[in-house]
Amino acid sequence: MTESTSAVEQAVQARIAAARIKVQAARERRESLAAARRVGLARRHANKLRRLAEQRHGADEDDRQDDEQHDQDDEGTPQ
Repeated sequence: MTESTSAVEQAVQARIAAARIKVQAARERRESLAAARRVGLARRHANKLRRLAEQRHGADEDDRQDDEQHDQDDEGTPQ
């Protein structure tokens, strides 16, 4: 028994192969976008934490300066 494929069978097989390629390309595109999204999220979170730390550090310095100014003001007034 020989396997002969008709033109219709060949066309069907070609369409199936094309669909598989399309599905695989979509999967790879989604994976690539998901990876980029993860990197972007990590970068945004790191930037946010850095800004928060800078704000906190700046607020700590402001509080320290206010305390020092308050201490200097208290030294000049008799009790």
